[in-house]
Amino acid sequence: MQLDDLDHRLIALLRTNARTPVAKLALDLKVSRATAKARVDRLVSNGVIAGFTVVMAGGESHGVRAITMVEVDGKNEAAVVKRLLGMPEVRQLHTTNGRWDVVAELEVADVAELDDLLRSIRLIDGIANTDTSILLKARKSVL
Repeated sequence: MQLDDLDHRLIALLRTNARTPVAKLALDLKVSRATAKARVDRLVSNGVIAGFTVVMAGGESHGVRAITMVEVDGKNEAAVVKRLLGMPEVRQLHTTNGRWDVVAELEVADVAELDDLLRSIRLIDGIANTDTSILLKARKSVL
């Protein structure tokens, strides 16, 4: 399924709070409530959104987490960031200085899903290079 700009913005809003009412989503996206509801339903029925989840206050994770450093080619940072924000597996996204332009924290169910996600990230237009490290054990969490 091809995702457009509205789909990416909708996914980004749902990543922030999956319980956002459709009326609020519509207001934030500047579309009708019917359009917002239809988009959510289509994303779910096509498997783009696999489900909605609860984030525990203790920051518990029951999957594979990784940090991916991203080098952006040329002046494509805004487009790359927009695409990454639309990926539900991207839990946090930071722009940085130094060697890497963007740092993405990823969370997936297993290593096979991580492999698929990294492959799709590398195919984003404007990404020149990536470097990924799997997170093994949290030593400190601020959540």
